Amino acid sequence: MLRRLNEKERFTPFLLLGPALLLMLLIVAYPLFQALRLSLFDASLLRPDRARFVGLTNYLNVLRDPLFLRSLLNSTIWVVGCVTLQFTIGMLGALLLNREFPGRGLVRGLSLIPWATSGVLVSLMWTWMLDGNYGVINDILVRLGLISQYRPWLALPISLGGVIAANVWQGAPFFAVMLLAAMQSVPQELYEAARIDGAGRFQQFRSVTIPLIMPTIVITTMLRIVWTANYMDLVFVMTGGGPGNASIILPVLSYITAYKKLKVGEATAMAVLQAILLIITLFVYLRLVNRKGEGGLSLYEV
Repeated sequence: MLRRLNEKERFTPFLLLGPALLLMLLIVAYPLFQALRLSLFDASLLRPDRARFVGLTNYLNVLRDPLFLRSLLNSTIWVVGCVTLQFTIGMLGALLLNREFPGRGLVRGLSLIPWATSGVLVSLMWTWMLDGNYGVINDILVRLGLISQYRPWLALPISLGGVIAANVWQGAPFFAVMLLAAMQSVPQELYEAARIDGAGRFQQFRSVTIPLIMPTIVITTMLRIVWTANYMDLVFVMTGGGPGNASIILPVLSYITAYKKLKVGEATAMAVLQAILLIITLFVYLRLVNRKGEGGLSLYEV
């Protein structure tokens, strides 16, 4: 009798997890399989019923395309620039919001407004701010004497920098809120002990705060890397990848290839390659974090 009960208990977790696993298969596994399959076919939106199997030809065509390599370089600049600046500004914001000052609760709430604003609205706001005729950014720079005349920032080869600025403005509050929550969970006794040992504020930050909020830093940075790599709203609305493909990134190129050039197979191959590169990047990032942590944070804990 006990043996029968034990056997039933062994299968109980699988029965309870079954619906969730089935849902995951439908939502994740099936679309992934379809994307991998579609990337091996010469498929077009003009003739979806005449898809022809071409094997790895789509991948070879993509890898030989100079525009794909250009978009890959721009995507690297886009992700590294956005995530690095968002983390830096978010950390400074979290340190500021972690201090006691009048109206701190109100400031915390207001700081989330950029994060809660839709990507299209942020794109329009920053497009107007960077406008070459009446943009407020130009007005400020002229008044400060940094430039002598208005410049069409989004029509210059450095247009990607303007889009990065918009994304940093929108995404930095996410880092600030997440890091602030982690900082507030650090026991105050550790700071008191550090002060007794003669540690200054920077030493407390380096030796107490950073190690204890490192899991949050790792997870938050991973999320931002994935989200930023797949985020195309700002680039598509503000520049469309221009001028002259100066700000083209992989998601925008995949969209253009699929819905403007109607080459669905090649666009899917681009998406698959981007996913593979993203997985490799995250794996390398976690390995580097584990080495620097010297055993403090395990890859399996993340």
